[in-house]
Amino acid sequence: MKPYGNQLNLKKKVPYESKKNSEKISIINIKLIHQIFDTINISLLVLIFTLFFLSFNSQRKWSNIYKNLSTTRAINNNLIDYISKIEEFYIIELESLNIYRKTKPEDLIYLDKLLEKKESLLKKNLSSFIEGFSDSKYQRGY
Repeated sequence: MKPYGNQLNLKKKVPYESKKNSEKISIINIKLIHQIFDTINISLLVLIFTLFFLSFNSQRKWSNIYKNLSTTRAINNNLIDYISKIEEFYIIELESLNIYRKTKPEDLIYLDKLLEKKESLLKKNLSSFIEGFSDSKYQRGY
């Protein structure tokens, strides 16, 4: 024993063999602990990558669904426009029924059918030919 201040330091004398065994046990324990941590780290990495790819796939699916919903909304807006135009047309038609009254045979005015004058093709061509001659008397050629 060596005195140090008011305290006494007691050293335990351990035989050399037991010291070697305790070192072997501690090295085996440390290796085992390292293997456990390595497997935990690897499993965590695998879990992280798996969840990353699953979330990436889910994001891709959600993007496709959102795109389809946007096109559906655009189509619905167009349909609403078409429906409102059709409704407006029918409303105007219904209002016009109230403006105009139904006719009766007494209300109609009958006109005599006018006879159409039929010109012969020869007469028509001859007249255009004569007009051409009359126009040419005022024209001078080269």
